[in-house]
Amino acid sequence: MSLPAEHTNKRAAEEDIAVSVIEGTSKKAKFEESKNDGITESDVGITLFLSKDLPGFKGQIKQRYTDFLVNEIDKEGNVIHLNDKGFKMPKREQPSREEARAKHEVELAKRREFQLDPAIKAELAEIFGDEDVEKMVSVFQNANKMETTKSFDDKAMRTKIHQLLRKAFDNQLESVTTENNTFKIARNNKNSRVNNQELIEKTKDANGVENWGYGPAKEFLHFTLHKENKDTMDAVNVISKLLRVPTKLMRFAGTKDRRGVTTQRLSISNINVDRLNALNRTLRGMLIGGFQFEDSSLNLGDLSGNEFVIVIRGVEVNKDASVDLQEILSEGCKSLVSQGFINYFGMQRFGTFSISTHTIGKELLASNWENAVELILSDQENVLPSSKEARKIWAENKDAASALKKLPRQCIAENAILFYLSNQRKQEDGSYSVNDYYTAIMKIPRNLRTMYVHAYQSFVWNAVTSKRIELFGQNVTVGDLVLDDSNNSSLPKDVDGDDENFDEDLREDIFIRAKEVTQADIDTNRYTIEDVVLPTPGFDILYPTNEELKETYVEIMAKDGMDPFDMRRKVRDFSLAGSYRNIIQKPKALEYKIVHYDSPTQQLVNTDLEILNNQRAKDSGQKYMKSKLERFAPDKGGESIAILLKFQLGTSAYATMALRELMKLETSHRGDMCEVRTEK
Repeated sequence: MSLPAEHTNKRAAEEDIAVSVIEGTSKKAKFEESKNDGITESDVGITLFLSKDLPGFKGQIKQRYTDFLVNEIDKEGNVIHLNDKGFKMPKREQPSREEARAKHEVELAKRREFQLDPAIKAELAEIFGDEDVEKMVSVFQNANKMETTKSFDDKAMRTKIHQLLRKAFDNQLESVTTENNTFKIARNNKNSRVNNQELIEKTKDANGVENWGYGPAKEFLHFTLHKENKDTMDAVNVISKLLRVPTKLMRFAGTKDRRGVTTQRLSISNINVDRLNALNRTLRGMLIGGFQFEDSSLNLGDLSGNEFVIVIRGVEVNKDASVDLQEILSEGCKSLVSQGFINYFGMQRFGTFSISTHTIGKELLASNWENAVELILSDQENVLPSSKEARKIWAENKDAASALKKLPRQCIAENAILFYLSNQRKQEDGSYSVNDYYTAIMKIPRNLRTMYVHAYQSFVWNAVTSKRIELFGQNVTVGDLVLDDSNNSSLPKDVDGDDENFDEDLREDIFIRAKEVTQADIDTNRYTIEDVVLPTPGFDILYPTNEELKETYVEIMAKDGMDPFDMRRKVRDFSLAGSYRNIIQKPKALEYKIVHYDSPTQQLVNTDLEILNNQRAKDSGQKYMKSKLERFAPDKGGESIAILLKFQLGTSAYATMALRELMKLETSHRGDMCEVRTEK
């Protein structure tokens, strides 16, 4: 079912998911701490619902990774889909052994009869002398090697010589400059420097369009990546490794979570389209297609949002509910479209361990390096089980070398710290120096260590936003902040030179400026609640002038020994400029459907790849599954109930926060749903 505009194949291993059933709740809800997690929503400032008077329902999300589909939306508003699986390279007939031998004999004869063009020969003789020129001809004919007698100190002259040699010998000689500026020359038996026009001719399609029909090559090749159960950086690492190129050559607009099926655009520089296309024979859980040559690369933030398709399984309504599921869902979705939801930073931002990442960030901002190290290495209830022995060793005797041997590779921050400390000498009391702890922290990859302090900013933002909604609801008030369109510059193409490792909501939008809402703005209805922003604490932002909100920043951070008006630090990575975030988000193009099913492994929505495969089969007259031609699979009946949702959100919004508003539930920091207990 779609809301009106005015309201605007069996998979290989399915991962287990530990989620509690979600209990429906009234407007007074008391969150119950998860059995396995040490932090709750209230610990990170998530406390309110906008539609608190509407009932919710219970259910589970991400029970299967195919229950969570994400498609990127580009800057022009187009939803990115996998529309092809690359292209089929035409098979070239391989010559027989006799034909290959005959061709080789012909080439040898041509080389023996080779004569230099008289004009070029004279030019080479003037540069090198007759004797060296004769040696060059011998190298070409007999695959010898030589080094020139003369040396050439002028770089421009050396460049000219390289070009002249390629021209003289039809790109079949390779010349290399030595340390003494002489030239070593050998025949290129692989003939890698083939004529450029020959290459173009070989790559033309049936219509005569080069590069297999994609047109003239440009520096950047954009493509669509469809991946299952892998995060974006994992995919980038795999592709760059197979291509044997640095990961920095690949760029993307935003990262996508691991647990789900996602489709997004990426770009890579200076790679032939056939090399990239050939990877589809090797990739597992990934497919690439949609190739297009462009003059510029993609950059972080080059998207307008994401489209989500989410399955909520095991749906039930509270036994004491006075309305049925259809009415609860209808009213809840109408409220989502008309009012939106509080744009909290979701629990995923605060890590998956018992100790929240923002707690570590607080210590880093306070320059408490030893405390930060202890928190990262601590033996917590909710950590990777295989890391517990290493954590215990560290807790007992601070033996970094022994702990390192027991630590699994997945623990990136812990490995970086222990590797460094294992090579340092302890002090007399058995501890390390302050400088050792600081250096160990700085050995953590930059994207990870800065995420700790960004998480602290997110915690403060969540808490202040809750206070803002509590005080003024959804009314725009004097002193609220909105973005100043007249003074905003576009974001830089590179965010601190390391943007490829950041999620889009981790950007430091230092070029964005905000302004206060005036009474005149309110009288003319110039702004709505969707325009209102609040800043994360930083040195380059404007705080709201409302005294209660300003004091909220001060009070929250004072508990941690910090001042929102003093966010500069000696360590550049922890010196935070701050950024602005809209306090309300409204989903667009919201659709929902209630379906029934029997098996927990029954697939209820179709991925881009399944739709593409079945549509192709249908178009070619082959056998296909009609149930896999649309995003929502048809209702096949059954005892269990599921809700299928499709909606679009702007950048940096968490889909789990939209579901939280709809279902009136608490979310775990895995992005799953935890139990909510009704207060009696």
